Parts: sequence; C-alpha cells; structure tokens
Amino acid sequence: MTHPIALIGTGLMGAPMARNLVAAGHTLTVWNRTASKAEGLGATVATSPREAVAGAPIVISMLSAGPASKAVQEEIGDGFAPGATWVEMGSIKPSEAREAAERLADRGVAYVDAPVSGGTKGAEGGTLAIMAGGPSDDFAKVEAVLSVLGNPVHVGPTGAGQLAKLANQAIVACTIGAVAEAMLLLERGGADPAAVRRALKGGFADSTILQQHGARMTEGDFVPGGLTRFQIKDLDNVEDEARGLGLDLPAVTAVNDRFKVLMDEMDGADLDHSALYLELRRRNGLD
Repeated sequence: MTHPIALIGTGLMGAPMARNLVAAGHTLTVWNRTASKAEGLGATVATSPREAVAGAPIVISMLSAGPASKAVQEEIGDGFAPGATWVEMGSIKPSEAREAAERLADRGVAYVDAPVSGGTKGAEGGTLAIMAGGPSDDFAKVEAVLSVLGNPVHVGPTGAGQLAKLANQAIVACTIGAVAEAMLLLERGGADPAAVRRALKGGFADSTILQQHGARMTEGDFVPGGLTRFQIKDLDNVEDEARGLGLDLPAVTAVNDRFKVLMDEMDGADLDHSALYLELRRRNGLD
C-alpha cells in the first residue's frame, strides 16, 4: 500500500531516502532549505514546508538538529493534514523529541522519533537501522513506509528512539577510535591492513566500521558519509544525557575530545568521521 508522503530535508541522507520512497511507488513531496538539493529526486518539490505537508498523512523529517526541526514545525503551523504523523528521522535530544511530541499533539499530529544508523550507504541501499520511539499504534501507522528505508524496530516510548541513537553513536565513535589505532598499528608494523581486515572477517573484532572505515583510513578516503561535526553533535548529546542520569562515560568523553581536535584544530568538521584517523596520526607526529 502506498501513501502520499512529505519529506523535509534532502541532504546527504534525505536525498537517497527520497529516491527509495519514489522507487517504492509512494507519491512524494519534498522540501529543502537549499532548493537545488531537492531537485532531480523524482518527487514534487515544494516551495515551503507548509506546502510540502499539505494533504500528507506521513511527514518525514531528516533535519540536522532539534532546533532546525522545531523551526520547521513552527513554520508549518496549522498546515498539517488531519491525523498526520510526524516521523523525526534526524538525530535530536530525547528531551527535544518529547517536547516535539507534546507540541504537535496540540495540533492533532502524532509523533514518532525514528533516528537512523547506516550512513549514506545505508540510505542509498534502503538498509538503514531505524530505532523508533513513540506509542505503538503510531509506530504501526508508519512501519510499512519506514520498511522501504531499512529495518524499523520499535524500542520504547517517545524519546527512546533518540536514546537508542545516542547509544549507537557512542558505540560508533568508540569503535572508530579503536579501528583507527588498529589500522595505524598495522601500517607502522609492516602488515597489510587490507589483508588483516579480510582475515578478521567473521571474528569477534569484525564490524562494518572495521571493514568500511578501516578501508577509508588506509586509503585516505574521507569524503563524508557521516560528518565529523554531526558526530560531535551526537556525542555532546550523549554526554548531556549521561549527566542528567548521573553517569560518567569516560570512553565517550575521551573520543569526543579527539573529534573536537579534528574539527577545531585540523579543519575536519566536514570530513567523514573516519578522519579521526588523521587526529591519531597527528598525535603520533605523523602528518
């Protein structure tokens, strides 16, 4: 069954998601603040968020942060279709998700927070990991559409999807740090990093990050799939959430500090987050 859908935000992740929704037969209207990024996707391009959501029972947001999402919701105002559901697929704070759910409920709009993991390759292949929070009946309304984009799993009440994404980002960041150290160790020790990655396939150390980002590191390919500045935004949110829960997460704090060196001192904000390898080389005196 296909649905009219609005998709807000057609950047690195939103654009391939839009293509997959169109390919699945959905009637899609898109809007992006930089209009040129919304063109050529096979969808109708709206001139405003309010125009994009008119008549759409499902609205997907793929925006960079909570304040950006809130600003778009305020711009739409009362322009939502009756009984519409807003699906927050960008990464925001769990508290921002709960606030958005309350704000939209006043307008009769349901809310599901459903951030993703898998980067641009997952978005292109329709294989994203999708962590959804919210009432189970609201999740059921959008599950089929989300299945076009990847593997949606309902993980708890409103905000739980964003909390799951924070846990995901903590694992991703710490694993990138470990893989960077392993790749540099192999390179300096004289082993073939690519051969070692093949040897580790299927073992306990194997992971998508080892295979994909390990290759990026040794090949020097830091064209962004996941931006360093977005990784830092997510890790800042992890640390904020941990403080609110009375927790100390030392590995997250240490790797976030390193990402901030990459961004602030090495002009790496818009590099792929696997470029943490460059920060490691720098601290070891290797340009």
